[in-house]
Amino acid sequence: MDGHVSDGYRRQAEEWLDQDPDPETREELRALLGDEAALAERFGAKLEFGTAGLRGELGAGPNRMNRVTVMRAAAGLAAVLTSEDAAERFERPGNGASVVIGYDARHKSDVFAEDSAAVLAGAGVTVHLMPRPLPTPVLAYAVRFLGADAGVMVTASHNPPRDNGYKVYWGDGAQIIPPLDAEISRSIDAVGRIDELPRGVEWNALDDGIVEAYLHALSRLPLGTARDVSAAYTPLHGVGGEVLARAFAWNGFVPPDVVAEQSRPDPDFPTVAFPNPEEPGAMDLALDLGKGHDLVIANDPDADRCAVAVGGRMLTGDEVGGLLAEHVLRHTSGADRLVVTTIVSSSLLGKIAAAHGVRYAESLTGFKWIMKAGTVHDRLVYGYEEALGYCVGGDDGVPVRDKDGIGAALAVAALAAEAKAEGRTLLDLLDDQARRYGLHATAQLSVRVADLSLITDAMDRLRATPPDRLGGRTVTDVDDLSAGLGGLPPTNGLRFRLSEGGRVVVRPSGTEPKLKCYLEVVEPVTGSVAEARTTADAALAALRDDLAGVLGL
Repeated sequence: MDGHVSDGYRRQAEEWLDQDPDPETREELRALLGDEAALAERFGAKLEFGTAGLRGELGAGPNRMNRVTVMRAAAGLAAVLTSEDAAERFERPGNGASVVIGYDARHKSDVFAEDSAAVLAGAGVTVHLMPRPLPTPVLAYAVRFLGADAGVMVTASHNPPRDNGYKVYWGDGAQIIPPLDAEISRSIDAVGRIDELPRGVEWNALDDGIVEAYLHALSRLPLGTARDVSAAYTPLHGVGGEVLARAFAWNGFVPPDVVAEQSRPDPDFPTVAFPNPEEPGAMDLALDLGKGHDLVIANDPDADRCAVAVGGRMLTGDEVGGLLAEHVLRHTSGADRLVVTTIVSSSLLGKIAAAHGVRYAESLTGFKWIMKAGTVHDRLVYGYEEALGYCVGGDDGVPVRDKDGIGAALAVAALAAEAKAEGRTLLDLLDDQARRYGLHATAQLSVRVADLSLITDAMDRLRATPPDRLGGRTVTDVDDLSAGLGGLPPTNGLRFRLSEGGRVVVRPSGTEPKLKCYLEVVEPVTGSVAEARTTADAALAALRDDLAGVLGL
C-alpha cells in the first residue's frame, strides 16, 4: 500500500462510494483508499463511450464497468431520446421514446440491464426488457420488430471473463455511428449523481414471443431444400445454444451435437483461455466432438459470430465469407442486390459480386459501417467481416442489421447440405472458388500490448517511414486511412498495396489493447489448388515475418 494518496483521487473515490448502490464494488473501493496507484488507474481515466458503446473490466470507478457507469450511460441515452427536438429528429409519431434492452450471461449483465431499465423508465422512456440472457442478434432484430427508437445490449462479446460492455443500437436496428456516439457521450458527461436519478419500477417484460419472431425471420433466409447434414457445435459457455438448436429444428435441420462441457452459459468460461473461437485452443473440444461430422460450428459467447470447421480444418472468416456470398447470390435475384465487406477483409467478395452482376461496397471495420454502406437504391442481401461476422439475407433483405451467428450457422448448414447432396464438401466449394477467381489467402498478425502508447508509437513510425518491401513484394502504394480515402470516414489505419497481388492493412483494435494487421495474397491457380495454397501460405508467412520486424513490438 502506498502511504500517500492525493486528495483529488481520494475525494473522487469517496464521492463514488457515497452513490454506488453495489456492495461488491463499494467493498472493493474501500480496500483501495490507501493505494495511490490503484485509485489513479480507476479515477485518472474513464471508459470512453464510442461507436462500440462501453467495454471494460468490471470493478469500481469510472475506468471500470459497474452499476454507476451503466446508470450514467442509460441516463445519457435517455437525455438524447427525450430532448426537445427528439420527436422531430427520430420521426416519432408523438407517443414518446422507447428502448429495448437485452443482456448476455456475463457477470452482472442482468443487473446492468435492470439498472438501465429503471433509469430509462424513470426518464419517461418506454422500456422493453428481454426475458432472459439471449444472443445479441435477437436484440438487434427486436429493435426494428418492436419499432423501438434505440436498443441496448449488455455484453462484452468474446472479451475475457472479467469484462463487460454496453452496446447501443438506433431505431434502424444497427449500431450507432458518429456523430451520434459523441452526442450520447456528451450527455453521459452531463449526468450528475446517479443516486439522484429518478428510477422507474415498471417496464414491459418481454416473453418468448420475441425469440419466436426472430426465429420466424430466420426461416426466410436462403436455406434451400437439402437438410441432410450433421454438425457438432459449441456456444463456448455463452447464450447461443438454446436459440441455435431451436433455429435448426424450426427449419428442418437435425440440431447439432453440443460440446457438453461448454453447453451452458458460464461467465467464468472455465474451459478456454479466451472465449473467442479465433483464439488458439478455444475450438479444441468442438473439433474433437466433430470428428465424423460434416461440420463443426461455434458461436462466441453472445452468438453474434460464427466459426466453421470442416474435416478437422478451421475455415477462415474470409473463406466462410466467400462461400456464404455465393450461396446467397445463387438463391436471390435482382441487379439492385448489394453485398458489403470491410477494407480489412478479402478482396474476393468484389470479384464474386462482379461475376454475379450485383452491387459491391467496402466499409470501415465493424458492422455499424457495413450497415451504412451503399445507397438508398441498394438492397443489402449480404455483409461480412473477416472476424467471423456475417449478416445473411434473402430477397427481402437482411432480417438482422448486425452480425448474426445464429443465422450464419443456419446458412452454412444449408450450404453444406446442398454440397453433400452432390457428394461434395465446403472444402470442394473453396477449391471451385480458387479456380474461378484465383486463390485469395488471408492471415492476421495481432500484437497484444500492456501499454497502449506502444501502438501509437508503432503507427507513427509506419507513417513516417513506411517499408519499401514486405515479404519480398514491393510496396506499390501506401494509403493513410486517417485521410478518409474513397469516401470512407477517417479511421486510424494504414493500407499497403503490394506487387503481384496483395495488401496489408494495419490498425489498432477498437475493443482490445491490440495492434491488428490483415494480410492478403492472391495466387492464380495454374496447376492444382493445393500447389497454389502452398505458394500462398509461404507468401503469407514471409509477409508476417517482415511485418513483425517492421512493427518492432
